[in-house]
Amino acid sequence: MYYDWTMILLLPAILLSAWAQYKVSSTYSKYGKVASKSGVTAAQMARTMLDYNGLSNISVEQVAGNLTDHYDPKKKVLRLSQTVYGSSSVAALGVAAHEAGHAMQDAESYIPLKVRGALVPLASFGSYASWVLIAIGLVMGAFNLLGIGILLFSLAVLFQLVTLPVEFNASRRAMAALEGGGYLDAGELTQTRKVLSAAAMTYVAAALTAVLQLLRLLLIFGRRN
Repeated sequence: MYYDWTMILLLPAILLSAWAQYKVSSTYSKYGKVASKSGVTAAQMARTMLDYNGLSNISVEQVAGNLTDHYDPKKKVLRLSQTVYGSSSVAALGVAAHEAGHAMQDAESYIPLKVRGALVPLASFGSYASWVLIAIGLVMGAFNLLGIGILLFSLAVLFQLVTLPVEFNASRRAMAALEGGGYLDAGELTQTRKVLSAAAMTYVAAALTAVLQLLRLLLIFGRRN
């Protein structure tokens, strides 16, 4: 049986991804039970944060699911999951503030966010088409197709890398807003920071996985060529 030693390269990313998923789930579960002293719900805090930054045109809506929170730049809607919307926990406030941070980025035309938005269709197409071309290239020994497939996959890698500053910046905005607005005290801010840091690790893991996968593909291309 053929053994592809390059699979070993993905092991660190696989372990980090598993740890990151566990960490974000356990951390949110823990601090999602800690009610903030302010008693303000995530939806109320997000509304106030948006209005304070001149973004009254952006609505705040509840969406089904758990941790399905996101900001829709096309429809100008900040959607909070059922477990976050009406919660006043330190975890929920952190998640809502983070998404409001994305809305602020959009309003300010934050360059990394714009770049990521432009990469979405290219990365989506590249993620799918690349593996088709890579598979055909490997089976048929068509190195040109293999090379094109790797090039397309690199678009998905670029998307993951650009996502990092976007997410980190949104979390920094969130922490600044929660502290400046007096929604959380010093101890609560520390707890919320743990929630956002855990969430950030999932993006780091995704980026590392993409980079190592690209490195693996380049090694295979060099070996087959």
